Amino acid sequence: MELRTYRASSMHEALDLVRCELGPDAAILHTREVRNRRLFGLLRGPRHIEVTASVDVQVPSRLQPEDRFRPARPAPPAPEEPERVQGQLQHLQEMVEQLCRHQQASPGRDLPEELFRVFTDLIECDVDEEVARELVERLRRDTPRRELAEPMLVAARLARMLEADIPIAGPIQVSAQRQRIVALVGPTGVGKTTTIAKLAANFRLKEKRRVGLITVDTYRIAAVEQLRTYADIIDLPMRVVSTPREMREAIRRMDDLDLLLMDTAGRSPKDDVRIRELKAFLDEAGAGEVHLVLSGVTGSRTLLQTAERFAAAGPTALILTKLDEATSLGNVLPLLRSGGPPLSYLTNGQNVPDDIETADAARLAGMILGH
Repeated sequence: MELRTYRASSMHEALDLVRCELGPDAAILHTREVRNRRLFGLLRGPRHIEVTASVDVQVPSRLQPEDRFRPARPAPPAPEEPERVQGQLQHLQEMVEQLCRHQQASPGRDLPEELFRVFTDLIECDVDEEVARELVERLRRDTPRRELAEPMLVAARLARMLEADIPIAGPIQVSAQRQRIVALVGPTGVGKTTTIAKLAANFRLKEKRRVGLITVDTYRIAAVEQLRTYADIIDLPMRVVSTPREMREAIRRMDDLDLLLMDTAGRSPKDDVRIRELKAFLDEAGAGEVHLVLSGVTGSRTLLQTAERFAAAGPTALILTKLDEATSLGNVLPLLRSGGPPLSYLTNGQNVPDDIETADAARLAGMILGH
C-alpha cells in the first residue's frame, strides 16, 4: 500500500497536488494543519495544510461531494443482506488498521519533533525523500539525545554528514615538466565553452601557465566563434579539429604548452553512437583528465541518467555549473552519492574568469542545506 503526503498553503492547493500526481481516483485519508519550523534557518515557518492520500485504498471520502476524487459509491446494500454488510465493514476495518500501521512507520511518525523538522527542511531543500529519510535515520542513530534539543548542533552534524558524502577530486594539476591534456564533455547547454574559458583564463593569467585550446565542437559555429573570441582576448593559441588526424596534428603543433584544454560538442545522453564517437576523439588526444560538465538546475533523476550515459566517455571528474540559477541544490545530492566521478569545480555565473571555484565539500554541503 502506497501513501503520499502533500503540504500546501491551502486545502485547495493541496488537493490540486493530489489530483495532479495521483489522479482523480485518489482517496483522501487524513488532513491536518501544521506549522513548519525551518531548522536550518532557525525560524518558524507559516502554517500549512498536510494531506495524506492514496490510490490503493478505497475508503469514503472526507471531502464535500464537489471535491471528491472518487466516483460516487454505490448505494448501500438492501436490509436483507446483513451478512454482506458485516463482511464489508470488517474488510474496511482491516484496511484502516493496516493504513494506521503504515502511517506509524512513515517518516516523521516515530521521530522526535527536532528530527521531523530536519526531515521536512531537507525535503524543502529538494533532497530526495529516500535520501532525506536515510540522513535523518543516521542522525537519530549517531546523535546523543541531549544534542537533539540544540538545533545548531543538529544542523552542524548534518552538514558534516553531507560533507563526508561529497567526493572531491581537487583542481587540475599543471606542471612545466609534463603537458596536461584536459577535455570537457557533457550534454548541450550546460556551459562547457564558458567553463573552458574560465579555466584557460585562470591558468594563463593567474598561474602564468602556457595554455592552448582545442575545439571539436564543429557542429555549432557559434560555439567555435565564442571560444575563438576568448582565445583572442586571453592571447591563447587555438585549433579547430574535426577528424582524429587533425587532432594528432593539433596536439603535435602545441606540444610545447603546459596545458591543453579541449572543448567538445554537446551530446544527447540518449545518443550512444555520438558518445562513443566522442570517446574515440578523447582516446586519440590522449586526454589525461575528462571532466563531465552538468548543470546544477537539472533534476536529480536526469542528472543520474546523464552521468550513467556519459560513463562510456570515461569521465575522471565532475563540474557542476549554473549554481547561481538554482533555487536549491538538494537535487545534486543523489548524483554526488552515486559513486560516480568526484567533484572538481563549481561555477556560479557567466563572468570570465571569476565565476568558477575549486569544489569544496564543506561549502557545497552548506549550499545544499540552504546556507
